[in-house]
Amino acid sequence: MAETEAALRTLAHNVRTARTRAGLSLDELGRRAQVSKGALVGLEKAQGNPNFATLVRLADTLGVPVSALVEGPGEERVRVVAAEDVAPLWSGEHGGEARLMLTTPGAAPVEVWRWRLEPGEEYPSHPHQAGVMETVSVTHGRMVLVVDGTEHPVAAGQTAAFRGDLPHTYRGSGTGSCHLVMTVQLPPGAGAGAETTAGTGTGIG
Repeated sequence: MAETEAALRTLAHNVRTARTRAGLSLDELGRRAQVSKGALVGLEKAQGNPNFATLVRLADTLGVPVSALVEGPGEERVRVVAAEDVAPLWSGEHGGEARLMLTTPGAAPVEVWRWRLEPGEEYPSHPHQAGVMETVSVTHGRMVLVVDGTEHPVAAGQTAAFRGDLPHTYRGSGTGSCHLVMTVQLPPGAGAGAETTAGTGTGIG
């Protein structure tokens, strides 16, 4: 319980800081991110339990990585993160999951995610801000990457790169679990809080 409360306080602080830096009111942030003002007020008071889709829309609208909202300050020169120490930010209906392992610092941050997709399991993502690039590297099994309506099979040992500002979907295929590493590279200056064009769907990458 204490860890949950601490996580909510961190989230509240980070959202409030990012919103203030971007010069957005609660009403304006809510309008752009398609989140109710009441939910935002509760979030900034460290109340409630926002779902993952809400966090993604807020991050996209504020022009920051998801980790900038959920993580505390990082001071280590070298970070080693174990998957079991990171809580899933998305869980699929058949047991799949996605964990945000870390985000690199610098002018153009890169998010590093670990995914597991079960056969037939699907995750649709809305288009992100212009300039976002993504990669998916399958380490085990196979998946189908759908970008702007076109399907691209990706098997173990293969890596695909694509524009994250297009609609895209990750789908497990084959007969077993698909394990993959996904990166999301934000454009330079993404943390500056500029207005973005968040879409209406849900998604991570």
